[in-house]
Amino acid sequence: MNLNVERLSVSFGEAKIVQEVSLRVQNKQFVGLIGPNGCGKSTLLKSIYKVIKPRHGEVFLSELNVIKASPKLVARKLGVVGQFNELSFDFTVREMVAMGRTPHKGMLENDSQQDADIVSAALRKVNLEGHTGRSYNSLSGGEKQRVILARVLAQQPEFMILDEPTNHLDIKYQLQILNIVRKLDIGILAALHDLTLAAEYCDYLYVMKEGRVAASGVPEDILTKELIREVFDVECETYRNPVTGALGIAYLETK
Repeated sequence: MNLNVERLSVSFGEAKIVQEVSLRVQNKQFVGLIGPNGCGKSTLLKSIYKVIKPRHGEVFLSELNVIKASPKLVARKLGVVGQFNELSFDFTVREMVAMGRTPHKGMLENDSQQDADIVSAALRKVNLEGHTGRSYNSLSGGEKQRVILARVLAQQPEFMILDEPTNHLDIKYQLQILNIVRKLDIGILAALHDLTLAAEYCDYLYVMKEGRVAASGVPEDILTKELIREVFDVECETYRNPVTGALGIAYLETK
């Protein structure tokens, strides 16, 4: 399933937060969205997954018009892992993951054995099958994020959006989440804060600055010290990781 975003704009009052942004995710790519805080990344993603209504523009998941389609229909195709997932009411881990089956259920329809099997498979994929009866609110930040990822996997989406899901996590949990997602056989659009992780995991990058796409391309072409200086206001040097060969970034100083 391909994602096509055409000339999407979002405004809050007189403030233009996202301006004429177009992007594509094709052929089960892992595409990254990077840029400094306040550049419009999360607002753009929220408008794609229907939390914010754009001022104008179009969003298509293959032939599905996301903006015009019902939220339930979109949820059958599109899964979202966000940054913060705190709850006022507590549920068990299994109950949380089972909520991912909601888009596929009719009103008051009980869960079937097939639903139960899908939930169990999602928990196994994120290595939480031993936590099913645990209180969600008792978990660590990394465990909570894996529960949310399992809930999305239980939706069985054909496309996934990651809205800076690793920002507040230790590196161990950042790598766990990204490794699980990278192995999924679906398209991914991810807003990422860490440029080194973006270089390692993404097939293609869009760079945002002041609500617009400032540059796009494969990480090796985009993540130059000149672009990082211009967009992020920091001096750096790029290098190749001697073990993995991946592009790395060494930060030197701010401008």
